[in-house]
Amino acid sequence: MRVLYWTYITTLLALSLGFFIARWLVQSGGRAIGWYLRRRTTARRQSIFAQVKLDEESYQSQERFSPKSDDGDWEKVESYAAGTATNGGQAANEWVGVIGFFHPFCNAGGGGERVLWAAIRATQQRWPKTVCVVYTGDHDASKATILQRVENRFNIYLHSPTIVFLYLQTRYYVLSSTYPHFTLLGQSLGSLVLAHDAFSMLVPDIFIDTMGYAFTLAFSKFFFPEIPTAAYVHYPTISTDMLGSLDAENEKGLNAGAGKGWRGKMKRAYWHIFAWMYSWTGGGIDVVMTNSSWTQAHIRSLWGANRAKRHQIADVEVVFPPVAVEELEEAIVVNESSEKKRERVLLYIAQFRPEKNHALVIRAFSQMIHSSADENMKITAGLRLVLIGSVRNSEDATKVYDLRLLAHELKVKDQVEFLCDASWPEILEWLRKSWIGVNGMWNEHFGIGVVEYQAAGLICIVNESGGPKEDIVVEYDGGPTGFHANDASEFAAQFTRALSMSSRDTLAMRLRARSSAKRFTEEAFATRWVGQMDRLVSMSAGLDTHPHPKNKH
Repeated sequence: MRVLYWTYITTLLALSLGFFIARWLVQSGGRAIGWYLRRRTTARRQSIFAQVKLDEESYQSQERFSPKSDDGDWEKVESYAAGTATNGGQAANEWVGVIGFFHPFCNAGGGGERVLWAAIRATQQRWPKTVCVVYTGDHDASKATILQRVENRFNIYLHSPTIVFLYLQTRYYVLSSTYPHFTLLGQSLGSLVLAHDAFSMLVPDIFIDTMGYAFTLAFSKFFFPEIPTAAYVHYPTISTDMLGSLDAENEKGLNAGAGKGWRGKMKRAYWHIFAWMYSWTGGGIDVVMTNSSWTQAHIRSLWGANRAKRHQIADVEVVFPPVAVEELEEAIVVNESSEKKRERVLLYIAQFRPEKNHALVIRAFSQMIHSSADENMKITAGLRLVLIGSVRNSEDATKVYDLRLLAHELKVKDQVEFLCDASWPEILEWLRKSWIGVNGMWNEHFGIGVVEYQAAGLICIVNESGGPKEDIVVEYDGGPTGFHANDASEFAAQFTRALSMSSRDTLAMRLRARSSAKRFTEEAFATRWVGQMDRLVSMSAGLDTHPHPKNKH
C-alpha cells in the first residue's frame, strides 16, 4: 500500500511538473517569437517615424490645415485631464509611440468605421505626436482615397501625416465565404493569420482591435505580454441570445430555429465550445469597451469570470459610438414649418448585409401597401421606402440584387429605392425630408443610424431588441421617442400607427427624440475614448518597451 501511495504521489508531482514545464516552454516560445518580430520590424518603425517627420514638415510648410476642421473639437478633447508619468517613464500627455488599430475592412463605410475614424481623431487631438497605424486589407484604396472617403462619408477630418496604413496580405482568412462550415471558428482562427501578418510588418506600442477579432488580442499577449491591448466590441462573436435563437422561430437572427434534429444538436455543441474559447480570449485584454448596454451585459457574462481569474480588475465600460448629432441639428430644422417639407418616405440606413434584415422591412412595407383597409389606402398614397447602405464586396452586391428581386416579387419595386454608397450630403438630404426611420435588425448591437434618425427628427420604428430598444428608442421626458416591432406584421402596424398620428403628436415625438439623441454626441464619445486610452498610454509610458525618438516631431 505504501509503495502504491508513493507511486501515486510521484506520478502527480511528475505530471504537475511536466505541465508547468510545458507551460513555461510555450510562454517562452511565444516571447521568443515576439522578440524576433520586434527586432525584424525595427527598421520599418524607424522609417515610419522618419517619414512622419517629413510629412509633418511638408504639411506645416504648405499650411494645409483644413479650414473645414473644427478647432473647437480639439480644444474639447485636449481639455481632458493630462496623464502623469509612471515608474519614471514619459508623462502620458507627452507620450510618443505607435498605436496599432486592427481593422481589416477600414474602408467599408459603416458604423464600425465611423467609430474607428472618430477614435483616431480623438487620439490625434489628445496625443498629436503619436503615430496611428491602421492594419487594413483594402489594397484597392490608397491612403488619400481612404481619407477622402472618411471626409465624404462621415465628415471627419484627420491629420494625415501621423496616420499610416499597413496593408495585410491575408484578409482572405477572415472572409465568411472562406469557411462554408464552422464559420465562427474559421474566421476567429483566420484572424490569427492576419495578426501575425500585422506584427510581421510592425509591432505597435499599443494594440487595439476595433472590429471584433478578439482572438488577435490574445495572440498579441502571447507574443508581447507587456504591450497593452484594448477591444472596442460592437457585437459579441457569440452570445447567449444566439444560443437561444436556435430554438426560436421567425425573425430571431440568421440561425433562428436551427437547433432541431441531430444537426441542431451538433451546432449547439459547437457553439458552446466556441463560446468557451471566446470567453478565454477576453480574459487577458487590458481595456474593454462596448458600444451599448446590451453588448456590455453580454461581454460581462462571457468574459467576466476569465477576467477575474486573470486579475483583470478593470470593468467593461460602455463608450457609446459617435454620432453626428450636432451637425444634424445644425443642418436639419425640426419645427412646424419643416413638417410641411417632409415627404412620405420610410428610410432605412444600414450596410447591405444579411443580418440587417432588409427583407423584413420590404415585406412589412409590402403588407402595408397591399392592405385592403380604406384607411391604409389613404395613408400609403405616394409612400416610398428608401434603402441606403454601403456595398463592401460582391456578396453585398448580390444581396442588393436579391432584395431588388424580392421587391419585384412583392409588387412594390416602383415604391422601393436603393442607394448604394451614398455620400454624406446625400444621406443628410434624405434625413431632412424623410418621415420615418426604420431599423429591422434583430439584436442590433447599438444602432448609429437610429440615433441619426432621432437627431434628424424622424419617427423611429425599430426591432424590439438590442441597443435600439435598451439605449436609444426609450422613454424620454415623459413620452416615447419611437416604436418597437418584432415581425413583418408588427412593423407594418407600426408604420401605419406612425403615419396616422396627428401633426401635433408627430412633432412632439420628433422633438423628444432629438433631445434624447444628445446623449450620443461626438464630443461625448471623444471624452470617454480618451479616458480609456489614457489608461493604455500610461501603461505603455511606464513600460517604455521601445526607445522613442526624441524631438522627432
